Amino acid sequence: MSRSGWEVVVGLETHTQLRTRSKVFSGASTAFGAAPNTQACAVDIALPGTLPVLNRAAVEHAIRFGLAVDAAINRRSVFARKNYFYPDLPKGYQISQYELPIVQGGELRIALEAGEKRVRLTRAHLEEDAGKSLHEDFHGMTGIDLNRAGTPLLEIVSEPDLRSAAEALAYARALHALVVWIGICDGNMQEGSFRCDANVSVRRTGDARLGTRCEIKNLNSFRFLERSIEFEARRQIELLEEGGAVAQETRLYDPERDETRPMRTKEEAHDYRYFPDPDLMPLVVGEELIERLRADMPELPEARRKRFEREYALSQYESSLLTQSRAWADFFEALIKQLGGLQKLAASWMLGELSAALNRGGIDIEASPIDAERLAGLLKRVHDNTISGRAAKDVFEAMWNDRLEADAVIDARGLQQISDAGAIEKLVDEVLAANRRQVEDYRSGKERAFNALVGQVMKASRGKASPAQVNAVLRRRLARNE
Repeated sequence: MSRSGWEVVVGLETHTQLRTRSKVFSGASTAFGAAPNTQACAVDIALPGTLPVLNRAAVEHAIRFGLAVDAAINRRSVFARKNYFYPDLPKGYQISQYELPIVQGGELRIALEAGEKRVRLTRAHLEEDAGKSLHEDFHGMTGIDLNRAGTPLLEIVSEPDLRSAAEALAYARALHALVVWIGICDGNMQEGSFRCDANVSVRRTGDARLGTRCEIKNLNSFRFLERSIEFEARRQIELLEEGGAVAQETRLYDPERDETRPMRTKEEAHDYRYFPDPDLMPLVVGEELIERLRADMPELPEARRKRFEREYALSQYESSLLTQSRAWADFFEALIKQLGGLQKLAASWMLGELSAALNRGGIDIEASPIDAERLAGLLKRVHDNTISGRAAKDVFEAMWNDRLEADAVIDARGLQQISDAGAIEKLVDEVLAANRRQVEDYRSGKERAFNALVGQVMKASRGKASPAQVNAVLRRRLARNE
């Protein structure tokens, strides 16, 4: 939202669960869905005499992210204890990084209607997750599940460069796509693998000073992120216009009421009494590890998009959609490999019929009932004029629902397109003889009559005639003035 005379300022803190089999400081499993408190070991709950041991895979994932956003990888970083008291924090502190994080700086470019925007990143640091408080299953009480305690997180902090809920949404989507693309996070927001905290403030247009910010915690859907920022910005503007003051606080978003409400007074860094964790040595990263990870990095989304435009002559819009995820980009390249080219046809069908079917089914492209090889079989028949474009949609539907091959559907339903010139000319002549009034209408300048005649020919052929050939023969016959 925006209101004349005001500017919205947003920064996001994103908690990305790293894709590791075990926790960041223990060997306990990170698998989702286990019975409560069955995956919280002695280290996770800090029983006396236990010591944390850093998970190497979590460190490598953090470095991969830093390389992907062109950030500085600190060769030496330090773990700290962030002290606060909450029922689902078993140790009374969280192991995190503060003054010396593993990743510093970097940027993420996002696509907006007005063009591309560069969003600066402040840092990305490793930390452990807390447990989970369960309120809904206990009458008048709260249950505590410590399975998540110690789960590895990479907290990614942006600078306050975002100027609307729409920009924040674009940034969150781009960040989500990137961490999934490079394989460090599964991106499952329903399971808590990707959660955002939004710092929102407002200021008068032209004012360089930042306003008092409120932090909206634990937003686990893109829709909630956008709506909560819109509400909070509107709330702050109305409060200031009425002569009030914004209190710095942490707020929660209530999706049922579509509003934010106070949770607690916003803490500053000194409130957490950070100090270096005495049980963990400083993390030292060698050049050899960084270079090995750099060499193993996949082609990143922006580079792949630009290559699609350059190599396949696709538009920026087409390339952006086809690189919305690594799975989409891989499917596209597998498809054109099967087709031996025909990238425009492949892009059209992926962004048209395939995308619509995936949306209707509520599934990702990895779960598509039609893989790249089978879709290529259908598109080959479109390209060689075996079937018409309209018939191809029917074949696609049968392939989707019944897991059939394109040729089998075409043969079983007799959908082969009539492309024999003599047969089409005969059909056209019959239609012209039976529709003299429409012929005269066309010759008197009524172009719509031509479309009606095409429809009559297609009907007579039961949709099997080649539309291009029908059009060509009709134009030629009508030009004779017979």
